[in-house]
Amino acid sequence: MQIQTIPIVLAAAALIIWRRTRAVSRPIQGKGLKMLLPLLFLIPAVLMFANPELHLTIREIVLAVGTGIVLSIPLILTTNYELRADGQIYAKKSTGFIISFVGLLIFRLVLRDYLSNLDPNELTALFFLVAAAYILPWRIASYLKFRRLLESRTAKSDSKG
Repeated sequence: MQIQTIPIVLAAAALIIWRRTRAVSRPIQGKGLKMLLPLLFLIPAVLMFANPELHLTIREIVLAVGTGIVLSIPLILTTNYELRADGQIYAKKSTGFIISFVGLLIFRLVLRDYLSNLDPNELTALFFLVAAAYILPWRIASYLKFRRLLESRTAKSDSKG
């Protein structure tokens, strides 16, 4: 990796961790659809696969997607929500999430250096596939966990009323 990209990566990681730690002090509003918003941000990047100079093998694609799915597991397991006394749903504080996220970041940086002999376009496409393959299941699982808690909260309030 080029030395000038390291501060950008570190700043992005710090921003994600900062937002995640702040999120535990504020209730999640609405029906949780904002959790799925990052999936929309992946759509424009799909256009890179229209590049005729991009030559990825099925094996590379399957390995990238498989790696992403495996990397999503710790994020899914460490992302949870809780219903607090005020009747609102909050993200649970999780040191495991931060450790998983930092580990994921380090893994991607090491892998990027290891695979640096690939064409830059192919490397970008593979890392996009890895990222999409861990963001997609993680965000969907997070949304489903939130919705389950939201429905149980609604069921409790209906039975009280």
